Amino acid sequence: MITVDLLIKNANIITLDAKSTRANVLASYEGKIVGLWSEDEFTRVKESLVLTKSINEVDLNGATLIPGFIDTHNHLLIYALNKSQVDCSPTYNKSITDILRKLTEFHNERADSGWILGFGYDDTMLTENRHPTREDLDKVSTDRPIFIRHISNHLAVANSKALEIAQLDASIKDPDGGHFGRDAFNNLNGVLYEPAAMDLVFNSIPTPSTEEVIELIRIASQDYLAQGITTNTDAGVGLTLGPIEYDIHIEALKEKAHPMRMRFMIMNDLLLEGGIFEEYDAHQLNQKIVKDSNGMAKLDSAKLFQDGSIQGLTGALRQPYYNDPNLYGDLIFPQHILNNYVLDFHNRGYRIATHGNGDRSIGSILEAYQYALDTSPQSDHRHRIEHVQTATPEDLKLMKDYNIAASFFINHVYYWGDRHKNIFLGPERAARMNPLKEADDLGLLYTLHSDCPITPISPLFSVWAAVNRITRDGHVLGEEQKIDVESALKSMTIYGAQLNFDEQDLGSIEIGKLADFAILDKDPTAVDPMTIKDIHILATIINGEFVYESKQLAFSK
Repeated sequence: MITVDLLIKNANIITLDAKSTRANVLASYEGKIVGLWSEDEFTRVKESLVLTKSINEVDLNGATLIPGFIDTHNHLLIYALNKSQVDCSPTYNKSITDILRKLTEFHNERADSGWILGFGYDDTMLTENRHPTREDLDKVSTDRPIFIRHISNHLAVANSKALEIAQLDASIKDPDGGHFGRDAFNNLNGVLYEPAAMDLVFNSIPTPSTEEVIELIRIASQDYLAQGITTNTDAGVGLTLGPIEYDIHIEALKEKAHPMRMRFMIMNDLLLEGGIFEEYDAHQLNQKIVKDSNGMAKLDSAKLFQDGSIQGLTGALRQPYYNDPNLYGDLIFPQHILNNYVLDFHNRGYRIATHGNGDRSIGSILEAYQYALDTSPQSDHRHRIEHVQTATPEDLKLMKDYNIAASFFINHVYYWGDRHKNIFLGPERAARMNPLKEADDLGLLYTLHSDCPITPISPLFSVWAAVNRITRDGHVLGEEQKIDVESALKSMTIYGAQLNFDEQDLGSIEIGKLADFAILDKDPTAVDPMTIKDIHILATIINGEFVYESKQLAFSK
């Protein structure tokens, strides 16, 4: 006898298990899958089911059920904070004049002395083809401080008042791992490169209350659930607001601001001397996170950055930028410092996730990982590199040899592919951006991610980008690096579970696993691949409970 409290019938179930099994009927009980059948099999067993009084029977009318999506790298808290800021993105702003108009509207609507914050501007998509400067922002106000972030989150611009509050002037020296933009007279022009420089201004901005941020997370998480995401990794706890981010995430889960399973990358400074977790090894910290969150969160990794953004010209390349033969970008840490950090975290049991866009950065990260693994071998560490934009074949081979995983920022191909080809990398390197097929052929463990809010949160868009590799201008960039639809779906489900050490419980639809699903109006494996991004998420289920339902629901409950 099988006890059931959720019964899903008349479904096209894509299990994404090792045999690519398909099914039509699914049963779960208390958040776990207890039955999976074809229509014929269900006819034979249905009389043996014990349906609870609270049974939820759902007829999908042929809609598609897949495992819930797992996004292994994004920034939920930063995305939430953006909800209260000025949107300076290319979607709404074609010029610096447009950005100034939006900032002025915000200034006039909220006539106080508080900071004006904005996000998402992209200098390469503005008609002026440059960054806004302090002089531009001063046109909005010289009395109120203004701080707007670049779309990469690796640059920002501040007005004169913000620089004054931060006590920054022309005498300031560039910090390690970042630098200040300057005009022809060596005065600060307001452009701040990398967090090392950005934080010297950002740290002067008043921190919002925990209650305010939790409410923003409540709002922002609805966008994630509407995209079918059931497990989510915040890829830098402590990155923006510092140590209080941990408490905010925990309180958000306790208050049920959202139902997603969370994985936390903990910023390295929180784990070092003086950090709130300096005394913890990985096992102890994971136990704390699980306990504090009532089982809804786990430790993902220790998080490091080793370069910046290619479109921000701060990604570290082995060969110069296509548009500047004298520019190679910068590594954030000297090699010996990175080696020591990685070895320390490795010996404390942490899985390590390091941001690397440029191939020189990727090579530096690999050198540090090799050093740690050769010094202190571990068989199942699953250390990972984030974004992996320009990894060479040799880099990927070394990653395979050392069992280092990759989380690819595939959306880059669409959003920046044309500019990487024409401006930053040139045709040859751009065509190899996010070399998924090479990684797949090697048997490398890899996932896809959105890096939201850098690009919109949407697993199906990432799948579409991996399968088609279409740029914003409609060109195919790197035909030979396309992967098939099922592999792309697995990279957002079962591969994500493997990367999270969760493959026993999540990532595929199998008896005994947790009942986390997304319901789609079409089968991604049966449609024109160019239409995958247009498939609608009809519902999202976590732990056997419906946590999101679209207005387009076409099935009965």
